[in-house]
Amino acid sequence: MEFMGDRATLLETGRFVRQHGGSGGSGENVESVESVEAAGTEARHRRAADSGDTASMSVLGALLLRRGDLDGAEPYLRGATAEGDRAAANNLGVLLHQRGYADEAAGWWRIAAVAGSAAAAHALGRHFRERGDEPAAQYWLCQSAEQGHALGAYALADLLEHRGDTGAERWLRAAAEQGHREAAYRLARALERRAAEEARTGGGVGLPMGRADGVRVRVRDEGRRGAPGGSARTDRVRGGDPDTAPARGGEQSEGTQPSAPSALSTPSVLDEAAQWFQQAAARGHRRAALHLGAILEQRGELKEAGRWYLTAAKDGEARAACALGFLLRDAGDEESAAVWWLRAAQDGDGNAANALGALHAARGEQQTAERWYRAAMDAGDVNGAYNLGLLCAAQDRTPQAEQWYRRAAYAGHREAANALAVLLLQAGDPTGAEPWFSKAAEAGSVDAAFNLGILYVGRDDDRTALTWYERAAAAGHTEAALQVGIALLRDGDEQAAERHLRCAAGGGSAEAAFRLAAVLDARQPPPGPPELGEAPAEKTECEAWYERAAEQGHRRAQVRVGMLAAARGDMTDAARWYREAAEAGSRNGAFNLGLLLAREGNEREAALWWSRAARAGHGRAALRLALLAARRGELSEGQRWCARAVELGPAEVSERAARLREALHQELTA
Repeated sequence: MEFMGDRATLLETGRFVRQHGGSGGSGENVESVESVEAAGTEARHRRAADSGDTASMSVLGALLLRRGDLDGAEPYLRGATAEGDRAAANNLGVLLHQRGYADEAAGWWRIAAVAGSAAAAHALGRHFRERGDEPAAQYWLCQSAEQGHALGAYALADLLEHRGDTGAERWLRAAAEQGHREAAYRLARALERRAAEEARTGGGVGLPMGRADGVRVRVRDEGRRGAPGGSARTDRVRGGDPDTAPARGGEQSEGTQPSAPSALSTPSVLDEAAQWFQQAAARGHRRAALHLGAILEQRGELKEAGRWYLTAAKDGEARAACALGFLLRDAGDEESAAVWWLRAAQDGDGNAANALGALHAARGEQQTAERWYRAAMDAGDVNGAYNLGLLCAAQDRTPQAEQWYRRAAYAGHREAANALAVLLLQAGDPTGAEPWFSKAAEAGSVDAAFNLGILYVGRDDDRTALTWYERAAAAGHTEAALQVGIALLRDGDEQAAERHLRCAAGGGSAEAAFRLAAVLDARQPPPGPPELGEAPAEKTECEAWYERAAEQGHRRAQVRVGMLAAARGDMTDAARWYREAAEAGSRNGAFNLGLLLAREGNEREAALWWSRAARAGHGRAALRLALLAARRGELSEGQRWCARAVELGPAEVSERAARLREALHQELTA
């Protein structure tokens, strides 16, 4: 049989192909003309076919096959095949495959493929793959792909990817460039994975990868590190990993993970991924629209991100509906957010159920919140159990909280393990708490590592405590960095201590800012009084850190800032900081404020502040009060304050107070 060349090739160029990833039946390989109008009406083809025209028999057979009229199509296809039409041979193979005659179909596909039919080579390759003959499958799929057949290229890429062959990306790209939407999606996913890998090894802008198909997870710290009971978490999600980013929905949120924060990958890799996601999304691929929305949101293009989330959500992508809910919530439209979360939760999205739970919990609707957390748990999201534990703990239902924490912890939820350990520790069971702290810390919980440090400090095992503090500090835990800095200062390693104190101070620790300032302060000579007409010196870095701590309410820092201001001659600023410290309970602040007031002649108010300081244990303030009483002739009052100053010290103050007390005694007994 001699197969026709040019005319058959023309017939094959018009393919009615459904671009759905090559996973459907062989009907996607039906070859026909691009348009019925280009070849005339069906009746016209039928007349020509009945008159023996091979091309019309082939076209009419393809039309009937596409319509599902197998009985009507078969005689025309067999007739055209007998005349050497390779498109008809391919389509006859499709027809026989649909009828269940796979081996006979493969025979006709082989004939058509040998004659140059890319569609037949694709069908034959899939036939061999279904039978486990991968070498034969690869051979025929390669024949199809090299002829520019999009489905052949996609199927070849799928086979190579299944075998871990790096050549898969080349064929995904080839199929994607011809408009194959699933190939475009999978190519984008491959590029996204490459970006994530580069991120892990340290380079460029990437996305944190979640479970399933890697949709990004954004994590936000909203709780206290190492706080009793654990830090609550209800993270914002787009298809997240329960080990790294439990679902967030509102005010209850846990300090994590970021999630997992992303390191960086070459921007062009992610840009290219976004382009392919967009191509697939524009062709109706809802998961591609979800991923594209995530990339756009990370870039800050929230309007475009919302548009693609909406597209995917309307097509039934629950995670996109959940992500859209978070965008709306962040924009202040909580009611619309709840609508999309409800839709996603009803479609089985545990993240959205958690978001609804947190929303209702924030409104005080505890029963409704619990119902949604249970729904999240039923959807397979371990965060539902963890959030139920948080809810019970907030209501002082400790046994129930422990039950839910245990359930989540046994499922591998690290922050639940940390929270469970905190409960056990508070209940006086440090032995039971330690393994859960350890499990959580080994799984990456920064809070648990910090809490282990606290646990070992309580056992006077400072070396082991420092090990855990260092681990938590390396992960960015502010309080842990402070503790490491303090330990290094105690050991005399000032440079290493300064590095950790800077980290902690930069993270918002007022104590770290104060201690860092003290380290810097000790290195510089004390400032002298300004010369007449001399411009005031600029504030040093040391003073800037003191001020940062003071502005955060650190009383010792406020006193120190006041002293530095006084040394500059700025008594107004000094009085302001002394007063803030004194009103917050600082005895040194009260004493220094009293000194300033006394110098201004306001001894009455000065005495009030010295009295407050002396009652809080400030010996110098008691001595000042004794001297003030002596000048006023209030000898008994003076003796009383002298006795208090002798008791409080320090030694120099005690000696002076003792001498003054003796003089007052002599005066009284004279």
